[in-house]
Amino acid sequence: MATAQDYSNKITPTWCPGCGHFSILRAIQTAASKLDIPMDQFASVTGIGCSGRLSGYLNGYGFHSIHGRSLPIAQGIKMANKDLVVLAAGGDGDGFAIGTSHTLHAIRRNLNMTYIVLNNQIYGLTKGHTSPLSDTGFETKSTPFGSMDNPLKPGITALAAGATYLAQGFSGFQDQLIDIIVKGIEHNGFSIINVFSPCVTFNKQNTYQWYRDHIVNLDEDSTYDPMDYQRAMNKLIETDGLCSGIIYQKNEPSFLDRIQGAEAKPLIDLDTTISKEEFENLLNRFK
Repeated sequence: MATAQDYSNKITPTWCPGCGHFSILRAIQTAASKLDIPMDQFASVTGIGCSGRLSGYLNGYGFHSIHGRSLPIAQGIKMANKDLVVLAAGGDGDGFAIGTSHTLHAIRRNLNMTYIVLNNQIYGLTKGHTSPLSDTGFETKSTPFGSMDNPLKPGITALAAGATYLAQGFSGFQDQLIDIIVKGIEHNGFSIINVFSPCVTFNKQNTYQWYRDHIVNLDEDSTYDPMDYQRAMNKLIETDGLCSGIIYQKNEPSFLDRIQGAEAKPLIDLDTTISKEEFENLLNRFK
């Protein structure tokens, strides 16, 4: 049985001491060990920003893509080899600025993979700029008089886009974070997990204590039913998006189940070569 340490490649993260991303990295490693995922069957893809470094710290296949493009690459990897456990990760900008369109269409496509949003409500790598998830009035170097924009709410946005697995975590709730990642990977469909991850250097508003004071932990409500879509949306609205746990889950065929069938071989195992005659026939059909 693998341990969490087995999923570390021993490279020391360069995040600021106290950054919430350490907790997310550890939760992913622990979740992978609980599921005993073989290293050669584990692929992580990231974009740009502080979150983009995560794929470089995991023991498995890693791909550091460009800004906002982790999801197209991760989906391509899963399409080519559906036997891989594919995990994509990105920050505020990757998921809900330059990469917004990819996020929405990946959600509705429902490919069997997991997407983790490392949400610190600020652009940390560029030294503290307002993000699409920053609160109205948020003061940063790019909005010295306070942000004039209304923030996107990742949970509400994902649910409206048709998410079949939506969960939210907090870097300060390690046990819950591990649990929702495990269940997200096990889910047969697209799993989006929004994680509130404090930036201790540039975001002095959304601190660990601030989240502890404001987050509603759904695991503490024994009556909450994550299979109830309307209740999930109501809970997100009631809490202004600040709730943690599995918010919504439903079972339906994943994208690959619909187009290939659940028992189909991975594309990499198929013989895709064609004869010269077949190739020329194809060309002639499109003249």
